[in-house]
Amino acid sequence: MASDVQARMATIEQALSEGRRLLRPRPDLAAAQSREVLRVDLANADAWRLLALALRTQDDAHGAEEAELEAIAASVHDPRLIAAATALNQGQLAIAERQLRPHLKEKPTDVAAIRMMAELAARLGRLGDAESLLRRALELAPAFTPARSNLATILYRQNRAAEAIETLDLLLGKDPANPAHQNLKAAALGRIGSYQEALALYEQVLARMPAQPKLWMSYGHLLKTVGRQEDGIAAYRQALTLAPTLGEVWWSLANLKTVRFDEADIHAMTRALDAPELADEDRLHLHFALGKALEDRGDPARAFAHYDAGNRIRHAQIPYDPDRTHDQVRRAAALFTAGFYDARAGQGCDAPDPIFILGMPRAGSTLIEQILASHPAVEGTMELPDIPALVARAGGREGRYPEHLAELSADAIRALGEEYLARTRVQRKSDRPFFIDKLPNNWLHVGFIRLILPKARIIDARRHPLACCFSNYKQHFARGQAFAYDQTALGLYYRAYVRMMAHFDAVQPGRIHRLIHEHLLDDPEAEIRRLLDHLELPFDDACLRFHDNARAVRTASSEQVRRPINRDGIDQWKPFAPFLGPLRRALGPVLDAYPEAPAQA
Repeated sequence: MASDVQARMATIEQALSEGRRLLRPRPDLAAAQSREVLRVDLANADAWRLLALALRTQDDAHGAEEAELEAIAASVHDPRLIAAATALNQGQLAIAERQLRPHLKEKPTDVAAIRMMAELAARLGRLGDAESLLRRALELAPAFTPARSNLATILYRQNRAAEAIETLDLLLGKDPANPAHQNLKAAALGRIGSYQEALALYEQVLARMPAQPKLWMSYGHLLKTVGRQEDGIAAYRQALTLAPTLGEVWWSLANLKTVRFDEADIHAMTRALDAPELADEDRLHLHFALGKALEDRGDPARAFAHYDAGNRIRHAQIPYDPDRTHDQVRRAAALFTAGFYDARAGQGCDAPDPIFILGMPRAGSTLIEQILASHPAVEGTMELPDIPALVARAGGREGRYPEHLAELSADAIRALGEEYLARTRVQRKSDRPFFIDKLPNNWLHVGFIRLILPKARIIDARRHPLACCFSNYKQHFARGQAFAYDQTALGLYYRAYVRMMAHFDAVQPGRIHRLIHEHLLDDPEAEIRRLLDHLELPFDDACLRFHDNARAVRTASSEQVRRPINRDGIDQWKPFAPFLGPLRRALGPVLDAYPEAPAQA
């Protein structure tokens, strides 16, 4: 019996080998060989793959797609793929990789395996590799819908929302009511500022699937962004009705900064923290929300205990190495000298359109953005990911950033600036001559910005170190900001930022306009006039009435900038001063010298 099976398998393999040999010269014969095998072994994935290739070579797209789908269906019975899928589901990525690599070496056109390898790459954070694998799978099997769906997600995760939408439109063309694809498209539309279309999509999905708490949460996020605060709160509350332990919704309510939790809310959050098997993501969000609730009630000790607990969980998830940031600043200072820029005078893209607002998060950058976006010559956008994306590519093959920039030709430098403008064009919805790129952490890349866009304006939003850093410490960010979840790391990060700005003040004096948050609150008109003078824009009264501007705002300050300038949050750190010793020590001389930078920060 065993010998009969072995002989049969050998015959099948011989037939497939012959079919592969015939594929290029005689695809019709290769197809015939595949069909011979399938007559005796209908679940043979290799035969279906060979048939698909042969039919596609003969321009039979429909037949090829059907064969590709049959090959994918047959692949799920492969023991190696079953083992790899099990390992992926259990988070055992190394085991999954050990199964997939030899399988793909033997069967490089197995698109089911390629898709699984893409999932593995995505889990490891290698999104570029995942994209390449998924594109290869779709090249082999254009009808492989799950791979195309995964590609849309990967593009979205790489902040390439417009490309994700194109991919999703292909999927929705075949399955227009698919809720997962509609949901992702709505999120992507929000990323490029198409808010009304995104809201309409969320409403379509929720009409069919009203029992999905995370959909209500996403809908609430977008309603908040466009200024429909009461509707956003109602959406969040509906999500909590469906899932009372969903911590991100509680934090979303707290993060509006205008909601005051009552006793019932505090009891509900406390009870949720006691839920068995509560995920860390829910737990940390609940701690941050309870911290806000108790801070509003004037109980700083209990509030800080919750903030501290949330920060400890998040810090363990995304640890931060202050030495790396210190090294980035040191290397930038070594490269970006006055001589470096003098030698490249006249290079870069000379477009004056971008206005960069950078600095520490929670330093008032959204307020500055809202003021400027109220000027008739300036368009507000959102926190754009394009400078970090270009920086990630600009280090050369060896990743030598920023040193590799010294090797770039004038043409390459100009091309980077032009690419930035092309990438950001999707965010521009008006014909205003200037637009804002407000991404606080771009302070790390100020040297790069000055190189590729020498006529762009740069604004440094600066706030009192303790006020700014504590505001970061009690803020849970949707992504990134790993430095913000530990007091010592926060203080060292602020110092590194001050050191970088002091360097550029020395080597390119006057190029960066510093706006001190407290000065803006004390004398708004004077500071706004100084700001507009730096930008070479005429004063406009609309900048003083920024709170009347109905533009969408995505950040945590969205509701605050819809009110006139006030000092409500300026001293919020003071009741917590007894708990901020590690932060004070880490800030060192920067704290005493504020608002000026000490010589050795």
